[in-house]
Amino acid sequence: MAVRLGVKKTYKQYIGGKFVRSESGRSLQQLGKDGEFIANYCHGSRKDLRDAVKAARGAFSGWSKRTAFNRGQILYRIAEMLEARENEFCDVMCAEGSATCEQNMIEIQCAVDRCVYYCGWADKFDAVFGSVNPVAADYFNFTVPEPTGVVGIVADEGTALIGLVSQIAATVVSGNACVVLASDEYPLTAMEFGEVLATSDVPGGVVNILSGKKHELIPHLAKHMDVNAIDYRDGDGQTVAQLIDLGTENVKRVRVSKRKARAGWLSDKAQGPEQIEKFVEMKTVWHPIGV
Repeated sequence: MAVRLGVKKTYKQYIGGKFVRSESGRSLQQLGKDGEFIANYCHGSRKDLRDAVKAARGAFSGWSKRTAFNRGQILYRIAEMLEARENEFCDVMCAEGSATCEQNMIEIQCAVDRCVYYCGWADKFDAVFGSVNPVAADYFNFTVPEPTGVVGIVADEGTALIGLVSQIAATVVSGNACVVLASDEYPLTAMEFGEVLATSDVPGGVVNILSGKKHELIPHLAKHMDVNAIDYRDGDGQTVAQLIDLGTENVKRVRVSKRKARAGWLSDKAQGPEQIEKFVEMKTVWHPIGV
């Protein structure tokens, strides 16, 4: 009997709830820490980015109108599916050379817990950030948080999974849709997470994940007029200046912070309602009394 060759997986991008190849037809090779070939993955293009933003904008209205309870249920479902595939994630993360198997399992379990954590905040953050404001007239005056819209997330390069999951969960729990640029170092882990999203009741387009070279896609993300905000965690000064400069045309909100090490992402300090607040807008409503 002839020796059977295994089927090498080709990782596709996750756009609009579907796994698609890059329109450019280009691909990149992911190599392990010893230089061995692991898999091919898509080299995303500007057109792929535009498609992802269009999908996110199309999904935003429906997702933001879902009840907070339902968004929490879906985040919990992500945690369930992530935990069910923890061994597959561990294999991919070890192959990409992110850390030891034991460290990767800790990171995966922390990512599961983080989804559950933000699930719990889904129906509570608006009560924390919102308020009824005292006014000296015959009006009720409310302040309520609303999702920003379409958020571009540039994945942190410090970790393979926990940073990515933390950024996505804190963004979508309030009703935002997002376009994620996967890590240059660990793109396969990000694409694996796309497969978790596809089986977790997340509506197509709410989370879109692109792979490729971030330095090629970041300028297009920054100047896209239908992206309302960007979450950038790598702290590179030149890129930050570029994001701020290009983002001014549509008054894009740009959140910048330094790259976190693994220990930083695993810490409880990396989670909290203030992470949700970064991508909500405060809307104040005046309502007359007795009318």
